[in-house]
Amino acid sequence: MASTSDYHLQPANWSIEPAPLVGYLSRKALPIKRNDAQPLTREDVQFDLLCHIFNDRQKVFTPQAPSEDSKVHFCDLYVNALYMSHKCSKVLKDKMAETPAFAVELAKISLLTNVGRINTTMAFFPEMKTALRTYHPVPSLQKTDGNAQDAPRIKNCLKAALLPSELKNMPPSTPEEILQKSVSVEFSLLTLTACQPLASTHFDPPVNFLDLFLPINIASADRARAFLWLIFHYLEGPDQPNPYDDDYSRQNPGKVPWLHRLTEEEMAQENIDTPDEIEWGKAMSAQRNLFLQRLVHSIEKEKKVKAAVSAYKLTEPISGRSRPSRPQQEGIRDKPYIHYLPPDRAPQITHSGTLFLRISGYFVVTSTDPLADSDEELQDEHVRLDYSEQQLGINHGFNIDVTKADG
Repeated sequence: MASTSDYHLQPANWSIEPAPLVGYLSRKALPIKRNDAQPLTREDVQFDLLCHIFNDRQKVFTPQAPSEDSKVHFCDLYVNALYMSHKCSKVLKDKMAETPAFAVELAKISLLTNVGRINTTMAFFPEMKTALRTYHPVPSLQKTDGNAQDAPRIKNCLKAALLPSELKNMPPSTPEEILQKSVSVEFSLLTLTACQPLASTHFDPPVNFLDLFLPINIASADRARAFLWLIFHYLEGPDQPNPYDDDYSRQNPGKVPWLHRLTEEEMAQENIDTPDEIEWGKAMSAQRNLFLQRLVHSIEKEKKVKAAVSAYKLTEPISGRSRPSRPQQEGIRDKPYIHYLPPDRAPQITHSGTLFLRISGYFVVTSTDPLADSDEELQDEHVRLDYSEQQLGINHGFNIDVTKADG
């Protein structure tokens, strides 16, 4: 790839191709790609670069969290920003305060997540079950006993690391907006990461801001200095004397300090994994594989049990099954239904009742003329009197004794 300098810049293990507009080929090539349970080496995370960034002791940054010092170095600036995030849990805050070394390790992993080197599909604890993420031990950044969280939680923590002024306003989207307003270091990095114009503004082609975190043939110390130069330039302002300037940046205003190119032999001397880290990475990979084997075995066993239960239900004879009948209450449904009659209202047929009915019938017979039409009205009282006398004579002719009717 072409370069304006006398040194040839080429990322490690890249084939020689025409120079693109920026040092990386695409955003898809930026995240680290490894299989599940495969450790992330020092070269993957660019451990020496992170050490130079977080070990810098120059207190030149204005603190964004309450502090006794008027100026802090970048490590305290970034760690405090994570600590003050609204998404940082109380357990994580207690661990960061209890173990400062863990806080720095978490900050290094968070910085890689901040710039997109670690994507949200990665997790850093071996008992992770979801298939949406992959587990990766990071021996160089997991020397403490704290939980390094997973990438999605780290991402949420970074997005919630806002200044009070950013809670009600839109975050910056361009480097110019960063210079005009006070913004958090996390959002500054997100903006710088997404802005391609930085390639021509602060770097010599084909280098870009994201190339600082890739395994390329530029010294780790120089890349760390260029990174801190950019952070100071945008957080403190371009008008302030930049403590990370060198002769090249002073002679070329707006450019980052000179990036020294390395030979392949010099590159091999950086980011070397220690024997302890290699062994720990292998042990964690074996622990992860054992956990996955047990998980798969338990899942298969559960499937077999479910299959056996389903097969038993299918082979069970259907004809032998009958619907259970409802239990009948004895002495109720075995008898026909009878209307209820209260005892005091039940009809009672007695001797006096029979006599009453017979006397009533006698008077009806004696006072009624069957020859007369009931629908026909009588002419006058004389005619009615004649009928009564005629009926009385008929009754005397029969010689009926009412007193002997019951006999």
